[in-house]
Amino acid sequence: MYKLNLQTLRLLLITLLLSCGGEDDTRLINNPYLNPVPVSLNLNLNLPQYNPLKYPGNFVVLNNQGIGGVVIYNVNNSLYTAFDLSDPNHSPNNCSIMTLQGVVATCQCADNNSYDLVTGGHQSESQAYPMLPYRAQRNGDVLVITN
Repeated sequence: MYKLNLQTLRLLLITLLLSCGGEDDTRLINNPYLNPVPVSLNLNLNLPQYNPLKYPGNFVVLNNQGIGGVVIYNVNNSLYTAFDLSDPNHSPNNCSIMTLQGVVATCQCADNNSYDLVTGGHQSESQAYPMLPYRAQRNGDVLVITN
């Protein structure tokens, strides 16, 4: 067994923190297909339209938000994900708005790009850009979605 001293542990923690956010953040910012629009939502989970978000595995779609709508997914009651429903590998158009089946979002264009609602990653890992994420944070019975 290895024993980590405090200085080694600090160095490891700093390295992990500095390695977060690099290439993926740059890819999202430099996505030539999507120009993010401001999103700032406070969803009261006691309201009937947001009640599904109280249970893991459920999602709610807000069609008039973001670029192509916003999907919010409850992973485990502490972790929520929120993504734009405009395919990040197409300019917004009639076929680029994604539909949902289970935990998969699929665009209606000829290439049928599909993405995971938990990670936002492309199902085949062959596409350049992941889904455009929004911050999702639960504060009591209010879910705050922002970018």
